[in-house]
Amino acid sequence: KMMSRVIISSIVVLVAFLAISEGMSLRSLGVEMHCRCIQTESRRIGRHIEKVELIPANSHCEEPEIIATLKKTGQEVCLDPEAPWVKRVIEKIISR
Repeated sequence: KMMSRVIISSIVVLVAFLAISEGMSLRSLGVEMHCRCIQTESRRIGRHIEKVELIPANSHCEEPEIIATLKKTGQEVCLDPEAPWVKRVIEKIISR
């Protein structure tokens, strides 16, 4: 009886470890399990942007996301896809 408890406990620990390490490996591969953008910026900040990342809608986030990295701070800012200046930035990226 004592041996079966040890075996069951060991299995529970192993399964928990595998679940945690699997989640970590998904994150390390850059797989997000939810939308990254909570708030978006619509003010014109084009001259402060170093790079722009376009993330299409997917199973984890229904909305496409546009994430800009700022030159000076390296901070990531979510851009409003409906803002006219953001639409122009996206058109330039897509036309390249």
